[in-house]
Amino acid sequence: MSEVAQDFSPLLRLYKDGRIERLMGVDIALPGDPNSNVMSRDVVYSPALDLSCRLYLPKNTNPHQKLPLLVYFHGGGFVIETAFSSTYHNYLNTLVAEANVIGVSVDYRRAPEHPLPAAYDDSWTALKWVASHVNGDGPEEWLNSHADFSKVFFYGDSAGANISHQMAMRHGQEKIVGFNVAGIVLAHPYFWGKDPIGNEPKESSQRAFAEGLWRLSCPTSNGCDDLLLNPLVDPNLARLECSKVLVAVAEKDLLRDRGWRYYEKLRENEWSGEVEIMEAKGENHVFHLLSPPGENARLMLEKISSFLNQDKA
Repeated sequence: MSEVAQDFSPLLRLYKDGRIERLMGVDIALPGDPNSNVMSRDVVYSPALDLSCRLYLPKNTNPHQKLPLLVYFHGGGFVIETAFSSTYHNYLNTLVAEANVIGVSVDYRRAPEHPLPAAYDDSWTALKWVASHVNGDGPEEWLNSHADFSKVFFYGDSAGANISHQMAMRHGQEKIVGFNVAGIVLAHPYFWGKDPIGNEPKESSQRAFAEGLWRLSCPTSNGCDDLLLNPLVDPNLARLECSKVLVAVAEKDLLRDRGWRYYEKLRENEWSGEVEIMEAKGENHVFHLLSPPGENARLMLEKISSFLNQDKA
């Protein structure tokens, strides 16, 4: 057995022979679920890279009914999980049924085999593929018939929340025609920085873990104040291209204070949209994925569902 070179348990281990052992998010759930009120199917969005997304549509959707369009980016520190794991398949089934939206869950290449910006580039490619349906003549009938492109939402947890933010920033610079990003949802966003804020540990193994994981994901980065990881130092934050933002944080999450500071920064910034925040007391990072039956997870689901439907008459 080869020696361990880097140990990022409980996420992954890297061995000296180059092998990578992922410790979470390796299972694959097939699309479709007879016990759900949601249909799902996998569609290739990038033939060149053989990348797919999973589409979700409520079963009771009328033939010509338009629904808000939710583009979801999974979490996992840029290194684990997929759009097809049971964790995300079950969550998207629940969310799409609750909110009555059409969902696109994006799979992207992961570090360390594919360092950042691969995940960002793949996510942008996926958004452009989704936007190819704006005129109703794209390759995927569900999107042609049911996606309301005036009500597009990006949502992600942890690293996926980081991606959602970055996609809204990129949309502000390279607008996707016909694509109105009504809002973004950032659940326990994976943001960090060189200097501790709030109750973050000053010097600890937790801090070293977070910084080591970022270095693994983005070896070309200039450090933890990279704009990809620390939006608080981004001079162009006001160019965030969406009308509203919902930030969800958890009281016991190491990343809690970053979520709060992001919320405060948007409020005091020249950004013209509306931002709100919700905090789950007594909960830890991505608790809503790990324990769906809990009361706080239910409240969070209801809040996000409401956020995705605020513009409905």
